[in-house]
Amino acid sequence: MNIKKKWIAWTVAIVLATNILTYYGTRRISLVLPGGTTIGAQQFTDASKFQKMFEVRNLLNKLYDGKIDDNALVEGAIKGMTAALNDPYTVFMNQKEYEAFSSQTEGAYSGVGIQIEVKENNIVVVSTFEDSPAKKAGILPGDIIEKVNGTDVTGKEYDKAVTMMKGKEGTNVDITVLRNSKDTHTYTVKRSKITIDTLSGEMLSNNIAYIKLSMFDENTGKNFDSKLKELKDKGAKGLVLDLRQNPGGLLTTCVDVVSNFIPKGKTVVSTVDKNGNKDVRESKGGLAVGMPLVVLTDGLTASASEIVSGAVRDYKIGTLVGEKTFGKGVVQTVVDTGDGTALKVTMAKYYTPNGENIHKIGIEPDVKVEYPEDLLKKPYSRSSDPQFSKALELIKEKMK
Repeated sequence: MNIKKKWIAWTVAIVLATNILTYYGTRRISLVLPGGTTIGAQQFTDASKFQKMFEVRNLLNKLYDGKIDDNALVEGAIKGMTAALNDPYTVFMNQKEYEAFSSQTEGAYSGVGIQIEVKENNIVVVSTFEDSPAKKAGILPGDIIEKVNGTDVTGKEYDKAVTMMKGKEGTNVDITVLRNSKDTHTYTVKRSKITIDTLSGEMLSNNIAYIKLSMFDENTGKNFDSKLKELKDKGAKGLVLDLRQNPGGLLTTCVDVVSNFIPKGKTVVSTVDKNGNKDVRESKGGLAVGMPLVVLTDGLTASASEIVSGAVRDYKIGTLVGEKTFGKGVVQTVVDTGDGTALKVTMAKYYTPNGENIHKIGIEPDVKVEYPEDLLKKPYSRSSDPQFSKALELIKEKMK
């Protein structure tokens, strides 16, 4: 049944059944909608709560002097419902928005090359990819995106903002950001093909390995295992894991990554939904249990990255260095709603192995080292990175 027919069916059913329910009171009834769908009294009672929506729709058809698109009305109504929850992570995505969202975990897209997250209803730039259009234009981590092509965006329009910034390669998009809570800048950024390389790693001196994860996509787990094995084969005896400016990603992937450092069978993270149902994710064991470990974090280390950080902290298998993490302790699931659309909905809170939910709290580092703001505006250099320098000092101590 298409959307327009559904509107008509439900409108007729609610108008007729309201009178029936009024007449019969609380007696059990059932109604058969066009197409053969049967609803009982409770289902009807639930549906009748939305009677005003149908009444407004009928008034629009009767009075509005302009073109009415039923598909647009349905989308607007659904988006209104999710927006009313005041949860920036629960959104209804139309076809274009869902395609843009899916590309974030599939490795390539055409856009400006930034990762963003929502904090206090603001869209915050978590990181800019190396050699990306956004980085070349001057957009910095920590910037708050206020407008895209002159359109105001807030945390509630997260997916809308993502969709607007992505587009055909070679086209321009204007992005207005607020910096340091006082300075506003508008950058014209030319979109290009963005290939997301979520992992890089290398051997440093003194048998120290370094791996940086920029996000947890569907390939990060196996790529991490491969890189870790490669570095161990080259003689790595300790590891610096860099999770700074990592907005998170897939729950299963971050569990795969941190399992390398936690004995098999130990709890990595647990999630609890609205009904109290608990899902425990356990370590699968891995290549580096017992290996000296230092993890770099900052205020943009979020979500799945915090799951890793929380497990490292709770089991005391490594030292966290840097700044307090972002504080996103909720989990979303994506439900395919047909016709290329989807609902992304917050369905649970997650808890560290010690039972802590860090939502809007974050995780404090074991060793606090701030990153100077002026360095963000300069090309990155490890030699001037105080957080990396401290991590290197600590890992050398651990390996003695």
